[in-house]
Amino acid sequence: MRTRPLKVALLGCGVVGSEVARIMTTHADDLTARIGAPVELAGVAVRRPSKVREGIDPALVTTDATALVKRGDIDVVVEVIGGIEPARTLITTAFEHGASVVSANKALIAQDGAALHAAAEQHGRDLYYEAAVAGAIPLIRPLRESLAGDKVNRVLGIVNGTTNFILDAMDTTGAGYQEALDEATALGYAEADPTADVEGFDAAAKAAILAGIAFHTRVRLDDVYREGMTEVTAADFASAKRMGCTIKLLAICERAADGGSVTARVHPAMIPLSHPLASVRGAYNAVFVEAEAAGQLMFYGPGAGGSPTASAVLGDLVAVCRNKLGESTGPGDSAYTQLPVSSMGEVVTRYHISLDVADKPGVLAQVATVFAEHGVSIDTVRQTVKDGEASLVVVTHRAPDAALSGTVEALRNLDTVRGVASIMRVEGE
Repeated sequence: MRTRPLKVALLGCGVVGSEVARIMTTHADDLTARIGAPVELAGVAVRRPSKVREGIDPALVTTDATALVKRGDIDVVVEVIGGIEPARTLITTAFEHGASVVSANKALIAQDGAALHAAAEQHGRDLYYEAAVAGAIPLIRPLRESLAGDKVNRVLGIVNGTTNFILDAMDTTGAGYQEALDEATALGYAEADPTADVEGFDAAAKAAILAGIAFHTRVRLDDVYREGMTEVTAADFASAKRMGCTIKLLAICERAADGGSVTARVHPAMIPLSHPLASVRGAYNAVFVEAEAAGQLMFYGPGAGGSPTASAVLGDLVAVCRNKLGESTGPGDSAYTQLPVSSMGEVVTRYHISLDVADKPGVLAQVATVFAEHGVSIDTVRQTVKDGEASLVVVTHRAPDAALSGTVEALRNLDTVRGVASIMRVEGE
C-alpha cells in the first residue's frame, strides 16, 4: 500500500463541506483501506476564517482558494461552494495544476459541464459530480457506467425534496400552498428565499445533467422547459384524487420515438397513484429510469442535506483517488450523439384543464369544437354546477404540447368561458 497520503483541498465548509471533513476524519482508516492509500485534508478554503469549525485544524483554514488549488501537491479538489463563479475558475485552475475535482455544483455542471469536461480531459484529470443530483442516491454513476451498454429512453423523477415536501403536505393534509411552504420553512426544508426550488430552477439544472448523461448529448440549462409549482391549489389535488392521481413536480427527460431528438422539462404533473413515484413522501427524491434492455429501474432516497450529499461526495472522492493511484481517469463527457433538443411544443403529453363556464345550453358543444379544431381528442369530461356556477374538467388524449397550448388559448377567447381555472399535464401512464 502506498504510504504517502493523497492530499485533498476542500472548497467550502458549510453544511456539506463540514460533513465531508468530519467523515474524512472519523472514517480515515476505512477510506485508506478502500482507496489503497491514506487521504489527508490539506486545506480548507472559506469566506469567514474566524468561525469555529469543530474537528478542523485552524491551520488548514484559508481565505485564498486560488492559492490552495494552485498548490502542486494537491491531488483532489472537493468543490462545495456552489454558484458559477468563482467555482468555475477554481475548478479549471485545479485541473491546470494537476488536481482532479469532485463537485456538488449542479448549477455549474448544468451550465458549463461540456467546457469543464473538456478542461479535465485536456489535463488528464477527473471530474466527478454524483452529489450534484439527488443527494445520496446513486444515480449519475449508474447512468454513466452501469447502463453504459444500454439505451436509456426516459428519465422521470422527483429531484427536489423541498417541493415534494410541500406537495405531499398539500395532498395529505389539505393545506394550501402557502401553509405548506411555511411548514417546510419552519422545518428547514425550504430556504428563506425558496424561489430556486418552488419555481423549478433547481430541478431544471438537475434535469439538464441527467438528460446529457442519459442520452449522450449536450443539454444545457437553457434547453430545459421549466414551470414552477406555486400555482398548484387544493382544488387541483381534489381533482387529481377524483382521477386516482396525485401531483408531483417532475423532471422528465425523454428520447423522441424516432430517436432523432431529446427533450428535458420540469413542471407539476398529475401521476396515477399506481405509479411508484406517487408514493414518494416528504422531502425524499426518486428517479425512474426506462432503458431498452434493463427495463424500468427506480432510484430512491434522501435527496438533500449535509450527510446525504456528503455521502455522494465521499463516494466520488474514493473513485477519483483510486483512479489517481492507478494513473487513470474515469468516464468523461459522452456527448457523441449530438442529438438536437426539441422544444416543449413538440412534446406529446396530456392535459387536465379546469374551466369556469356559463351555465347554459351549448357550452359543452362549443368547448368540444375548439378541441376538434386544434386536433386534440378529448378523453373525459366532467361538468358540475354549484350555486349557479358551472365548471368543466376536460382530460385530453395525448397530443403535441403546442396543440394543447393553442387549444387553451382559444378556450380563453370563448364568450362562454369565464376563465381557465387550472391547467396541468398528466404523466406516468
